[in-house]
Amino acid sequence: MRAKWVAALAMLVACGFGLGRAMAADWDPNVFKTAETVDLRTIGEQEGEYWFPVWVVVVDDQVFVRLGSKAAERMRANKTGSEIGVRVHDAQFDKVQTQDAPEYAERVNNAMGEKYWSDIFVRYFSHPMTLRLSVAPPAAADRR
Repeated sequence: MRAKWVAALAMLVACGFGLGRAMAADWDPNVFKTAETVDLRTIGEQEGEYWFPVWVVVVDDQVFVRLGSKAAERMRANKTGSEIGVRVHDAQFDKVQTQDAPEYAERVNNAMGEKYWSDIFVRYFSHPMTLRLSVAPPAAADRR
């Protein structure tokens, strides 16, 4: 009986400290290589939290997404600036930094073409924004 209470208490403590969420230490670009899509979260002025799927590629061990006009507009209007949420497979990252990376646009387009067969059509649509996604490692105080 006592073991059940200890196990239940441990579970509550783990959930309370957010251990169920992926942390920066879990951010691994290799995981994104196997993902068909990732979900991005922006926060709009009227609609609040909004999740949408996008294709993802890894170039130079960095994670990139290519956004169409509507998604790029959503990103520019994001209330949290360059910070978004990202879901990949069963992990969720709540504080992902985005960085506009137009210098990678051609390489990202080529990587998209290699990863996704239907990019032979999609590449002809407008993609005004190429973003690098990253998570800063947790500060020493956050790791305690």
